[in-house]
Amino acid sequence: MTDPADPEAFQAAYDTVLAKWPEGTATRTVPTPYGHTHVTVHGPADGAPLVLLPGGGATGLSWFANAAELARMRRVFAVDLVGDPGRSVPVAERPVRTVTDLTAWLDALLDGLDIPATDLGGHSYGAWIALHHALRAPGRVRRLVLVDPTRCFAGFRPGYLLRALPTLLRPSARATRAFLAWETGGAPLDADWLALQEGAAAFPAARPVMGPRPAPAALRPPTLVLLAGRSRAHDVRKVASRAAALLPDVTVATLPGVSHHALPHARPAELDRAVAEFLSRTAA
Repeated sequence: MTDPADPEAFQAAYDTVLAKWPEGTATRTVPTPYGHTHVTVHGPADGAPLVLLPGGGATGLSWFANAAELARMRRVFAVDLVGDPGRSVPVAERPVRTVTDLTAWLDALLDGLDIPATDLGGHSYGAWIALHHALRAPGRVRRLVLVDPTRCFAGFRPGYLLRALPTLLRPSARATRAFLAWETGGAPLDADWLALQEGAAAFPAARPVMGPRPAPAALRPPTLVLLAGRSRAHDVRKVASRAAALLPDVTVATLPGVSHHALPHARPAELDRAVAEFLSRTAA
Protein backbone atom coordinates (compact mmCIF):
# COMPACT_ATOMS: atom_id res chain seq x y z
CA MET A 1 0.00 0.00 0.00
CA THR A 2 1.33 3.42 -0.87
CA ASP A 3 1.71 6.00 1.82
CA PRO A 4 -1.09 8.56 1.30
CA ALA A 5 0.30 11.09 3.78
CA ASP A 6 0.06 14.17 1.59
CA PRO A 7 -2.39 17.08 1.61
CA GLU A 8 -4.15 16.12 -1.62
CA ALA A 9 -4.73 12.57 -0.40
CA PHE A 10 -6.15 13.92 2.83
CA GLN A 11 -8.59 16.25 1.07
CA ALA A 12 -9.71 13.44 -1.24
CA ALA A 13 -10.22 11.14 1.75
CA TYR A 14 -12.12 13.91 3.54
CA ASP A 15 -14.52 14.25 0.61
CA THR A 16 -15.01 10.49 0.53
CA VAL A 17 -16.01 10.31 4.18
CA LEU A 18 -18.15 13.44 3.85
CA ALA A 19 -20.08 11.60 1.13
CA LYS A 20 -20.95 8.92 3.71
CA TRP A 21 -23.00 11.46 5.66
CA PRO A 22 -26.77 11.28 5.10
CA GLU A 23 -28.54 13.12 2.34
CA GLY A 24 -29.29 16.70 3.33
CA THR A 25 -25.99 17.21 5.14
CA ALA A 26 -24.53 20.70 4.86
CA THR A 27 -21.25 22.34 5.89
CA ARG A 28 -20.57 25.70 7.45
CA THR A 29 -17.47 27.74 8.15
CA VAL A 30 -17.76 29.88 11.26
CA PRO A 31 -15.29 32.72 11.96
CA THR A 32 -13.92 32.91 15.51
CA PRO A 33 -11.04 34.91 17.03
CA TYR A 34 -8.97 31.70 16.84
CA GLY A 35 -9.68 30.89 13.22
CA HIS A 36 -12.38 29.73 10.85
CA THR A 37 -14.08 26.61 12.19
CA HIS A 38 -15.50 24.03 9.79
CA VAL A 39 -18.72 22.32 10.90
CA THR A 40 -20.69 19.48 9.28
CA VAL A 41 -24.42 19.85 9.95
CA HIS A 42 -27.27 17.36 9.67
CA GLY A 43 -30.79 17.26 11.03
CA PRO A 44 -33.97 19.31 11.09
CA ALA A 45 -33.44 23.06 11.01
CA ASP A 46 -35.65 23.51 14.06
CA GLY A 47 -34.09 20.63 15.99
CA ALA A 48 -32.44 21.10 19.36
CA PRO A 49 -28.66 21.27 18.84
CA LEU A 50 -26.16 18.52 19.58
CA VAL A 51 -22.56 19.69 19.10
CA LEU A 52 -20.05 16.86 18.67
CA LEU A 53 -16.26 17.11 19.04
CA PRO A 54 -13.86 14.49 17.63
CA GLY A 55 -10.84 12.89 19.18
CA GLY A 56 -7.40 14.42 18.76
CA GLY A 57 -6.02 14.07 15.26
CA ALA A 58 -9.46 13.21 13.89
CA THR A 59 -12.14 15.35 12.26
CA GLY A 60 -15.81 16.03 12.85
CA LEU A 61 -16.52 13.59 10.04
CA SER A 62 -15.74 10.78 12.50
CA TRP A 63 -19.43 10.85 13.44
CA PHE A 64 -20.54 9.82 9.92
CA ALA A 65 -22.07 6.52 11.07
CA ASN A 66 -24.02 8.20 13.88
CA ALA A 67 -25.37 11.32 12.22
CA ALA A 68 -28.54 9.87 10.67
CA GLU A 69 -29.80 8.27 13.87
CA LEU A 70 -28.82 11.11 16.21
CA ALA A 71 -30.48 13.59 13.85
CA ARG A 72 -33.82 11.91 14.50
CA MET A 73 -33.91 13.82 17.76
CA ARG A 74 -31.33 16.60 17.38
CA ARG A 75 -29.70 18.88 14.82
CA VAL A 76 -26.13 17.57 14.72
CA PHE A 77 -23.14 19.92 14.45
CA ALA A 78 -19.87 17.97 14.04
CA VAL A 79 -16.81 20.17 14.48
CA ASP A 80 -13.30 20.09 13.03
CA LEU A 81 -11.07 21.25 15.89
CA VAL A 82 -9.04 24.38 15.18
CA GLY A 83 -5.38 23.39 14.86
CA ASP A 84 -6.13 19.71 14.21
CA PRO A 85 -6.44 17.94 10.86
CA GLY A 86 -9.56 18.97 9.00
CA ARG A 87 -10.91 22.04 7.26
CA SER A 88 -10.82 24.45 10.15
CA VAL A 89 -8.17 27.13 9.59
CA PRO A 90 -6.40 28.51 12.68
CA VAL A 91 -5.15 32.07 13.04
CA ALA A 92 -1.39 32.08 13.50
CA GLU A 93 -1.52 35.24 15.60
CA ARG A 94 -3.89 33.67 18.13
CA PRO A 95 -3.21 29.95 18.57
CA VAL A 96 -5.25 27.81 20.93
CA ARG A 97 -2.78 27.04 23.72
CA THR A 98 -4.72 26.81 26.98
CA VAL A 99 -7.97 25.47 28.37
CA THR A 100 -9.17 29.06 28.58
CA ASP A 101 -8.48 29.43 24.85
CA LEU A 102 -10.43 26.26 24.12
CA THR A 103 -13.42 27.48 26.09
CA ALA A 104 -13.31 30.90 24.44
CA TRP A 105 -13.05 29.28 20.99
CA LEU A 106 -16.03 27.00 21.67
CA ASP A 107 -18.04 29.92 23.06
CA ALA A 108 -17.29 31.92 19.90
CA LEU A 109 -18.26 28.95 17.74
CA LEU A 110 -21.60 28.56 19.53
CA ASP A 111 -22.20 32.28 19.14
CA GLY A 112 -21.46 32.03 15.41
CA LEU A 113 -23.87 29.12 15.09
CA ASP A 114 -26.50 31.09 17.03
CA ILE A 115 -26.66 28.38 19.72
CA PRO A 116 -27.14 29.89 23.21
CA ALA A 117 -27.03 26.45 24.88
CA THR A 118 -26.56 22.93 23.57
CA ASP A 119 -26.21 19.27 24.30
CA LEU A 120 -22.46 18.71 23.95
CA GLY A 121 -20.63 15.49 23.15
CA GLY A 122 -17.07 14.47 22.52
CA HIS A 123 -14.89 11.44 21.95
CA SER A 124 -11.49 11.01 23.60
CA TYR A 125 -9.71 14.40 23.55
CA GLY A 126 -12.97 15.93 22.37
CA ALA A 127 -14.61 14.64 25.54
CA TRP A 128 -11.87 16.31 27.60
CA ILE A 129 -12.62 19.60 25.84
CA ALA A 130 -16.37 19.13 26.33
CA LEU A 131 -16.00 18.44 30.05
CA HIS A 132 -13.80 21.49 30.58
CA HIS A 133 -16.27 23.63 28.67
CA ALA A 134 -19.22 22.37 30.72
CA LEU A 135 -17.34 23.26 33.90
CA ARG A 136 -16.29 26.73 32.72
CA ALA A 137 -19.47 27.68 30.85
CA PRO A 138 -22.21 25.68 32.59
CA GLY A 139 -25.01 27.85 31.24
CA ARG A 140 -24.18 26.80 27.68
CA VAL A 141 -24.34 23.02 28.19
CA ARG A 142 -27.65 21.27 28.80
CA ARG A 143 -26.45 17.67 28.72
CA LEU A 144 -22.99 16.17 28.29
CA VAL A 145 -21.98 13.00 26.40
CA LEU A 146 -18.43 11.75 27.00
CA VAL A 147 -17.41 8.86 24.72
CA ASP A 148 -14.40 6.98 26.14
CA PRO A 149 -13.06 10.25 27.60
CA THR A 150 -9.30 10.50 28.04
CA ARG A 151 -7.50 12.44 30.81
CA CYS A 152 -10.84 13.16 32.49
CA PHE A 153 -10.99 10.49 35.18
CA ALA A 154 -7.74 8.54 34.70
CA GLY A 155 -4.47 8.91 32.85
CA PHE A 156 -3.28 7.07 29.78
CA ARG A 157 -1.83 3.59 30.13
CA PRO A 158 1.99 3.77 29.76
CA GLY A 159 1.88 1.07 27.09
CA TYR A 160 -0.57 3.11 25.06
CA LEU A 161 1.67 6.17 25.16
CA LEU A 162 4.68 4.07 24.14
CA ARG A 163 2.81 2.66 21.15
CA ALA A 164 1.56 6.12 20.17
CA LEU A 165 5.03 7.68 20.26
CA PRO A 166 6.00 6.95 16.62
CA THR A 167 2.84 8.70 15.39
CA LEU A 168 3.89 11.79 17.35
CA LEU A 169 7.63 11.85 16.66
CA ARG A 170 7.53 10.88 12.98
CA PRO A 171 3.93 11.10 11.76
CA SER A 172 3.20 8.98 8.71
CA ALA A 173 0.34 7.01 7.27
CA ARG A 174 2.23 3.80 7.99
CA ALA A 175 2.75 4.68 11.66
CA THR A 176 -0.91 5.65 12.03
CA ARG A 177 -2.03 2.41 10.40
CA ALA A 178 0.19 0.29 12.66
CA PHE A 179 -0.92 2.09 15.81
CA LEU A 180 -4.62 1.79 15.01
CA ALA A 181 -4.21 -1.90 14.15
CA TRP A 182 -2.60 -2.46 17.55
CA GLU A 183 -5.14 -0.47 19.58
CA THR A 184 -8.15 -2.04 17.86
CA GLY A 185 -6.73 -5.55 18.04
CA GLY A 186 -6.89 -5.82 14.26
CA ALA A 187 -10.66 -5.33 14.24
CA PRO A 188 -12.01 -4.17 10.88
CA LEU A 189 -12.35 -0.41 10.53
CA ASP A 190 -14.16 1.56 7.88
CA ALA A 191 -11.64 1.74 5.03
CA ASP A 192 -12.54 5.30 4.04
CA TRP A 193 -12.29 6.56 7.63
CA LEU A 194 -8.94 4.78 7.98
CA ALA A 195 -7.66 6.47 4.83
CA LEU A 196 -8.69 9.83 6.31
CA GLN A 197 -6.80 9.07 9.53
CA GLU A 198 -3.73 8.03 7.55
CA GLY A 199 -3.92 11.16 5.43
CA ALA A 200 -4.05 13.31 8.56
CA ALA A 201 -0.36 12.55 9.07
CA ALA A 202 0.31 15.12 6.33
CA PHE A 203 -0.78 17.93 8.64
CA PRO A 204 1.87 19.80 10.64
CA ALA A 205 2.07 18.29 14.09
CA ALA A 206 -0.27 20.25 16.31
CA ARG A 207 0.53 20.29 19.98
CA PRO A 208 -2.67 19.38 21.84
CA VAL A 209 -3.67 21.65 24.67
CA MET A 210 -2.49 20.19 27.93
CA GLY A 211 -3.92 21.08 31.28
CA PRO A 212 -5.06 19.74 34.60
CA ARG A 213 -7.51 16.92 34.84
CA PRO A 214 -10.99 18.48 35.16
CA ALA A 215 -12.46 18.70 38.66
CA PRO A 216 -15.94 17.43 37.77
CA ALA A 217 -17.57 17.42 41.21
CA ALA A 218 -19.02 20.84 40.41
CA LEU A 219 -20.49 19.68 37.09
CA ARG A 220 -24.11 20.74 36.65
CA PRO A 221 -25.50 19.10 33.50
CA PRO A 222 -26.54 15.43 33.44
CA THR A 223 -23.70 13.41 31.93
CA LEU A 224 -23.38 10.15 30.01
CA VAL A 225 -19.98 8.46 30.20
CA LEU A 226 -19.93 5.82 27.48
CA LEU A 227 -16.84 3.64 27.59
CA ALA A 228 -15.12 1.31 25.12
CA GLY A 229 -14.88 -2.08 26.79
CA ARG A 230 -11.64 -2.99 24.98
CA SER A 231 -10.00 0.43 25.15
CA ARG A 232 -6.23 0.26 25.42
CA ALA A 233 -5.98 3.97 26.11
CA HIS A 234 -6.75 3.69 29.82
CA ASP A 235 -8.07 1.42 32.56
CA VAL A 236 -11.76 1.28 31.70
CA ARG A 237 -12.81 0.04 35.14
CA LYS A 238 -10.94 2.86 36.83
CA VAL A 239 -12.53 5.44 34.53
CA ALA A 240 -16.00 4.00 35.21
CA SER A 241 -15.61 3.91 38.97
CA ARG A 242 -14.13 7.41 39.22
CA ALA A 243 -16.76 8.91 36.95
CA ALA A 244 -19.51 7.30 39.02
CA ALA A 245 -17.95 8.58 42.24
CA LEU A 246 -17.13 12.10 41.09
CA LEU A 247 -20.03 13.22 38.92
CA PRO A 248 -23.20 14.34 40.69
CA ASP A 249 -25.61 13.30 37.90
CA VAL A 250 -24.06 10.60 35.74
CA THR A 251 -24.96 7.54 33.70
CA VAL A 252 -22.02 5.21 33.09
CA ALA A 253 -22.28 2.54 30.41
CA THR A 254 -19.81 0.34 28.53
CA LEU A 255 -19.86 -0.86 24.94
CA PRO A 256 -18.32 -4.34 25.17
CA GLY A 257 -15.94 -5.61 22.54
CA VAL A 258 -15.04 -2.25 21.01
CA SER A 259 -11.76 -0.33 21.29
CA HIS A 260 -11.04 3.33 21.89
CA HIS A 261 -10.09 4.27 18.33
CA ALA A 262 -12.87 2.25 16.71
CA LEU A 263 -15.31 4.77 18.18
CA PRO A 264 -17.49 6.52 17.35
CA HIS A 265 -18.14 4.83 14.00
CA ALA A 266 -17.87 1.23 15.20
CA ARG A 267 -20.99 -0.36 16.67
CA PRO A 268 -23.04 2.75 15.77
CA ALA A 269 -26.44 1.27 16.60
CA GLU A 270 -25.41 0.60 20.20
CA LEU A 271 -23.74 3.96 20.65
CA ASP A 272 -26.65 5.83 19.10
CA ARG A 273 -29.18 3.97 21.22
CA ALA A 274 -27.30 4.74 24.43
CA VAL A 275 -27.02 8.43 23.53
CA ALA A 276 -30.66 8.69 22.41
CA GLU A 277 -31.94 7.01 25.56
CA PHE A 278 -29.84 9.29 27.74
CA LEU A 279 -30.93 12.46 25.96
CA SER A 280 -34.59 11.41 26.12
CA ARG A 281 -34.45 10.42 29.78
CA THR A 282 -32.74 13.59 30.92
CA ALA A 283 -34.74 16.02 28.79
CA ALA A 284 -36.25 18.86 30.78
